[in-house]
Amino acid sequence: MSYFLLIILLPLTSSVEGQKEFPDNFKFGVSSSAYQIEGAWSEDGKGESIWDHLVHNHPEKIRDRSNGDVACDSYHLWHRDVEMLKELGVDTYRFSIAWTRIMPTGIGNQVNPKGVEYYNSLINALLANNITPYVVLYHWDLPQRLQEMGGWINRDTIGRFKEYARFAFETFGDRVKWWTTFNEPVQICRESYEQDAMAPGYDFPGIPCYLCAHNLLLAHAETVQLYRLHYQSSQGGKIGISLSSAWAQPRSDSADDREASEMNLQFIIGWFAHPIFSTNGNYPQIMIDRIGNFSAQQGFAKSRLPTFSADEIRQIKESSDFLGFNTYTSYMVHKLDEQNANIFPQPSFNHDSGVVEYPNTSWPETASSWFRVHPKGIYNLLTWIRREYDNPDVFVTENGYSDHGDMRDTNRVEYFKKYMDAVLDAVGEGCNVKGYFAWSLMDNFEWRGGIVERFGLYYVDFNHPNRTRTRKSSAKFYADVIKKRKIDMELMPEPDDYTPYSAAEAVSTRVKPVIIAAMIVYLYKLIY
Repeated sequence: MSYFLLIILLPLTSSVEGQKEFPDNFKFGVSSSAYQIEGAWSEDGKGESIWDHLVHNHPEKIRDRSNGDVACDSYHLWHRDVEMLKELGVDTYRFSIAWTRIMPTGIGNQVNPKGVEYYNSLINALLANNITPYVVLYHWDLPQRLQEMGGWINRDTIGRFKEYARFAFETFGDRVKWWTTFNEPVQICRESYEQDAMAPGYDFPGIPCYLCAHNLLLAHAETVQLYRLHYQSSQGGKIGISLSSAWAQPRSDSADDREASEMNLQFIIGWFAHPIFSTNGNYPQIMIDRIGNFSAQQGFAKSRLPTFSADEIRQIKESSDFLGFNTYTSYMVHKLDEQNANIFPQPSFNHDSGVVEYPNTSWPETASSWFRVHPKGIYNLLTWIRREYDNPDVFVTENGYSDHGDMRDTNRVEYFKKYMDAVLDAVGEGCNVKGYFAWSLMDNFEWRGGIVERFGLYYVDFNHPNRTRTRKSSAKFYADVIKKRKIDMELMPEPDDYTPYSAAEAVSTRVKPVIIAAMIVYLYKLIY
């Protein structure tokens, strides 16, 4: 079916009245990632990741010059994290393993037992509290040593990742039954190599992002094959990948604008989903054609989009037991035409896609410049996935709202109400959505946004030495949804009481022991 026909079939504005209670087997969870919460960046044998390297060498690239050296200190405070999960009543907890905490250099000749102990303790505590671990092997934190060897541009990284994954399956797979290879490949490749938005922070448009994606898809497929051949039957688990996209809202109802929406979705979602979930496999034909044609016009000897062999296409196709999908926002799109043809470098991913993305200023803002609220977008995306890929099992593995740390976070609560309701509309339409994970368990280090942009259900006081966590209104609201398995549109709970840790208290905490010690010495001298 052509993408022109698909876009005609896509319901862009219709409203669907679906069931308003979540199915009995629907799973609720929350998500986090290692670098954003763990801290202890160089403690107990952990190696340096590309994010450690970026924040230490280029602190100016972080909005508030903060970093993840301590973050939420979950390496030491994971007991409290488990308590929070129990308070929420979630079925499952999605977290990532820090590759460098297990293998400090990313290479399997050196394994860090303290890192293994940390994840064993967390996994065991989750299971003891009837919370299912949902483990992501890679959430953006490549070992710096591997980056120095070329990172995801180097095909050797495929084997290194498989080596790491094999160790994880053998070490944790007796208890972990849900695995994700990669979180958000678009961010790993487009925002890290194409544009300086994520670590390692390269600005090299048009070539390395496609090499990165190609190697990452092969790493995913080879890792899934490894799991299926040697571990899945004995361990009884499932393995998949988490993709991401915003909804591409056509600027108008014109054929050109609707085609721009479809082109955008094929370049963003289809780039990784088409090789895995489509009937024929391989990259979307529109990517193959456009990048190949532009490459020829630009004087390249071959297409900048690498080519899979027939065997690789077969290996990648159907290499996921489920599709994890992350989405937060939507943006407007129209075609790149003669009037604005020069706004993007040539070559570049944006020029190849032929689409201009821009915010709709009528949609509500958040604390993140890239993020506006448009609940219908998540319904449209889930519906598009159902039609494009024959309705795979989907978990919404990330969805959440950013603010500046409000305890009574009414905007976040309203966001969850509307977005989860839109998920239910998609379920009512027949989408195989099996679960929903809120992002995130608590405020954390939000990448280039530092700790200014906060997505947490729990407030984290980053000034407090204990990184105190406190329930916001949204945590109580989400717990109510999980308990009742439906959305109370009228509910707006009050947050727990908490007085932020002040700078004066911090000084006092440090100074008091010094004063007491001085007084003891003074009294001792008076007496003796």
